[in-house]
Amino acid sequence: MRGCSHACRYCFARPTHEYLDLDAGKDFDSQIVVKTNIAAVLRKELGRRSWHREPVALGTNTDPYQRAEGRYRLMPGIIRALTDSGTPFSILTKGTLLRRDLPLLTLAAREVRVSVAVSIAIHDLDLHRSLETGTPAPKARLELVRALTDAGFDVNVMVAPVIPCLTDSKAHLDELFGAIADAGARSAVAFPMHLRGSTRDWFLSWLAEHHPALVRRYRQLYGRGAYVTPEYSTWLRERVDPLLKRHALKPEKPAEPETQPESPHAADPQLALFG
Repeated sequence: MRGCSHACRYCFARPTHEYLDLDAGKDFDSQIVVKTNIAAVLRKELGRRSWHREPVALGTNTDPYQRAEGRYRLMPGIIRALTDSGTPFSILTKGTLLRRDLPLLTLAAREVRVSVAVSIAIHDLDLHRSLETGTPAPKARLELVRALTDAGFDVNVMVAPVIPCLTDSKAHLDELFGAIADAGARSAVAFPMHLRGSTRDWFLSWLAEHHPALVRRYRQLYGRGAYVTPEYSTWLRERVDPLLKRHALKPEKPAEPETQPESPHAADPQLALFG
């Protein structure tokens, strides 16, 4: 899918909608382009002699379990095609619709390596409703983490993006990491929001409307670029690392957004991620 009804104000994938001559704001949230023949095309590609069963990442641009998946039911065909070909895969999502496919994923994991990650950036319900208007509530995603854990998956939670001055307080992060640990997640990672391309203006317009006192601080943190200052990144890491240790959520690998490829189709940890 192109576009995402999760409508996360900070979603890094927004500029990709401009390639379709659609805008990165309301069009991205509402004009969803769906490749309905994806399973058939995928099977064909996986059957090529040149395919060497490299790992496939799902959910690195827009969420595969957004609302349209409930109508088109594309993921079961994708999961079966990958499994039948012996291709390991990972899924990153904010969508609780993944629970529908949990029996299928459990069967797939007997044949290939399956990794699952859930994105939960915000624990405060009011802020969630303002910034992630189309996503399931944080509680529902924590319940998804528990369901995946109970099914035998080692779940990683992406606390991403951390939004400066809004979700970076010690109290907010400690509460969120604690809830994630209580849900049974094995690990978590957190890193600051980046604002590439048209996402920057879309987010900053929201900030000016809802938190005008923070606009000046954001100009200092981001300047004219997409990333926060190195000083802020260091400060956040020093805040996050002890909390991860306290809640036994030490990540297997560090995640630094500065090292991510610039291609809009390349893996990006902010969905997400997920928008």
